[in-house]
Amino acid sequence: MKRYISGLMMAAALTFGTVSCSDFLDEPILGQQDLENYFSSEDECKSIITGCYQTLGYDDWWQIYKFYNAVDMCTDDEWMGNTTQDPGEYRDLAHYSGNTVNAGNSCQNFWQYRYKGIARCNLAIEKIPSVQFNDTTLRNRYVAEARFLRGFQYFDLVKNFGGLPIVTSALTMPTDIQGITRSSVADTYKFIEEDFKYAIAHLPKKAEYASEDLGRATSGAAKGFLAKVYLYQEKYKEAEALLQDLCCRGSYAGNTPEYSLMTNFADVWSIDHNNNEESLFEIQTNSDLTYNLGNRLPVVVASRDDSGWSWGMPTSHLENAYIAAGDEIRLRYTILHDGQTDVPGDPTWNEENPYVISASKHKSGRANFKLYIPKDKRPEPFDAPHIPLNYRLLRYADVLLMYAEVENALGNDSEARWALNKVRSRVELPEVTASGNELRDAIRLERRLELAFEGQRLFDLRRWTDDNGKKAIQNVMGPNGSFVRYNLEESTDTYETTNQQENSNKGYTFVEGRDELFPIPNSEITISGGSIEQNPGY
Repeated sequence: MKRYISGLMMAAALTFGTVSCSDFLDEPILGQQDLENYFSSEDECKSIITGCYQTLGYDDWWQIYKFYNAVDMCTDDEWMGNTTQDPGEYRDLAHYSGNTVNAGNSCQNFWQYRYKGIARCNLAIEKIPSVQFNDTTLRNRYVAEARFLRGFQYFDLVKNFGGLPIVTSALTMPTDIQGITRSSVADTYKFIEEDFKYAIAHLPKKAEYASEDLGRATSGAAKGFLAKVYLYQEKYKEAEALLQDLCCRGSYAGNTPEYSLMTNFADVWSIDHNNNEESLFEIQTNSDLTYNLGNRLPVVVASRDDSGWSWGMPTSHLENAYIAAGDEIRLRYTILHDGQTDVPGDPTWNEENPYVISASKHKSGRANFKLYIPKDKRPEPFDAPHIPLNYRLLRYADVLLMYAEVENALGNDSEARWALNKVRSRVELPEVTASGNELRDAIRLERRLELAFEGQRLFDLRRWTDDNGKKAIQNVMGPNGSFVRYNLEESTDTYETTNQQENSNKGYTFVEGRDELFPIPNSEITISGGSIEQNPGY
């Protein structure tokens, strides 16, 4: 933790949407005394809260987005992809090598910057209540925004690493960490629940914000994330109440829905539809290079023949799932193919000039279309952290599928089918009429097809229990895993079987009891004096 402690009190500025933050940049926060003097006005509190939002993605691809991308590489949906460069520590996560040092190093920046974000939120939560506000509702809202963001960042950590050191203040010295211990998973989740409950009670609805505040945390977003926190713990009744509220079902039937599905699946991740009616929460971006608040991930995942880095490429295993389901619409707007002459929204590519994902450079002849930016919408330079594509963290389709899962688990299959089929109808798929475990499996498949490359698959596989009593990830990975057997024994995909610069045995060395969580970075264990314990098996 030493690296994040040393920068803990250095509050970075953020432009929120298109609002300038130059005044805040002119007043750097350099130490504890400055912080004591800084919290004296509503405007200063607003700047601090804006800085809390900046910690969601930070200012480039390597702090947070790199890890988000790696999480999908750890599933049956993605390869690492780039076969012209050394993948470095990506390999130790994506291929489950068991190398604790390298795998932990791959997690280091994410752990560090999530705790930096938590520290900044702690600062706001501690200091803002003592500031005199003309409108106490606004003061409560700022604290609720900080607690929402803190809860989200702890949730981001617990689902990757298990129980966490719970820090509720801004730690200033390396000695503050020595002797600190990890809370249990249950206690970590309890802490997160309290943050989201507070946020629900004090945040406005999305429609109640002024236009210049679009993208801030809302009560609806807090309900959605709290429902997911409950779902991950199999607290189905608690999750049900929140999801019924969001879906206007049960006792909330007849209410006006706050969110709705986009009519066209093609628009869900479009750069032209940030903060759309389906969105509960997104990382906000803009194209101003001054503050580096854009999203460079579209470059990271793009074909190397299209100015990209090709880290994180779709598998034929995923594509086959779309084909088997007859899911042509989501396949078209999720996966981009080598040689494709009709790229939605981009006339650049045609019969004379097809899209290229060359076999020698890529494990797969496929690229992530959800993050694809049409040529005429790419800012100059393209390879820079200023692409104004918001990163979707929670959307209504996910809420509906969570509701379907919860109702199925509670034995309310008619309600589960209603939610599932609402998602399917958008992409012109027939209604599911199944019940019980067959319906459960249909919901699980729907989550894969709907939410591919959105950072959901790994956590779904880790939490789902299959009929043999094992977690789904244990049946997908490992020497006898379905994904491993497919690639080593069944696949006829010419890219994947021929290009072994990335070995097709991905997941073969997965170990049950170890690889259901990532390792704690060794540096964090060292700086704690060993009081932070490593996860089992590493």
